[in-house]
Amino acid sequence: MPSNPIEWRPAPTASSAADAEVNLLRRDLGGPRVLAFANPKGGVHKTTATVLAAATIGSVRGRGVLAWDDNELRGTLGLRAGSARHARTIRHLLADLVTIENAPSYEMADLLDGYLRHASDGSYDVLAGEESPRFAQRLDSHTVRRVLDLLGRTHDVICVDTGNNVESANWQTVVQAADQLVITTVPREDAAFTADWMIDLLHEVGLGRLAENAVTLLSCPTPGPSALLEDLRAHFATRTRAVAVVPYDAALEPGSSIEYAALQPSTRRAWLSAAAMMLEPFAR
Repeated sequence: MPSNPIEWRPAPTASSAADAEVNLLRRDLGGPRVLAFANPKGGVHKTTATVLAAATIGSVRGRGVLAWDDNELRGTLGLRAGSARHARTIRHLLADLVTIENAPSYEMADLLDGYLRHASDGSYDVLAGEESPRFAQRLDSHTVRRVLDLLGRTHDVICVDTGNNVESANWQTVVQAADQLVITTVPREDAAFTADWMIDLLHEVGLGRLAENAVTLLSCPTPGPSALLEDLRAHFATRTRAVAVVPYDAALEPGSSIEYAALQPSTRRAWLSAAAMMLEPFAR
């Protein structure tokens, strides 16, 4: 749904960098772009990162941004993002996918919108994963590609939470289709080890360039300093194109609905920089 972009008014000392990042995010991207948020380990802020990337980009661009929960089983993105104006999920979209795909262009966007939820401020849309374990289903590669193609007809930026199973068609197809990989992790050895393992796996299966051009996103889960943070920042700087660090924010602590406006200014500023890193290769 269209919305009015946030008027960014950063502190004077940071204004030139922030202005440049805002201008970058507003530029033409040369077509729809898929951002895949990945790390096979749970609890590394994939869902949070997917939502906040969509919220940040959407707040600047004003429209055309979507977050999709592509977990193969039950996901929580639809519960944490947007206002649930209805209970429709990917399952309901798939049931009517042929009808929507074949609709005239002037009707297709409105039909698709009936299956999407929207952020409370209207800055981005949400395609929720199945929220009932009774109906959870694994999608085959062809179906995932059809959904991505459909979303790309109406949205410029598609942020995808890929889930945890690297063996699933959901995960593999989205990663193969991704324009930008975002590797999410937290400053813990187990989380970083899994991210490293995934990078090695991508090189082994012929997706080394995607891994090398990835953005590593280090999310701080606690307010205190982490002894590992700088070591991990330096390590992933040797393995990926860029590393972004986003701070702890108490507004994210409850694990409930994410309200972008409730974040601290420093958190929103960090996310602005991270989002600019993600889209920088495509901005024209």
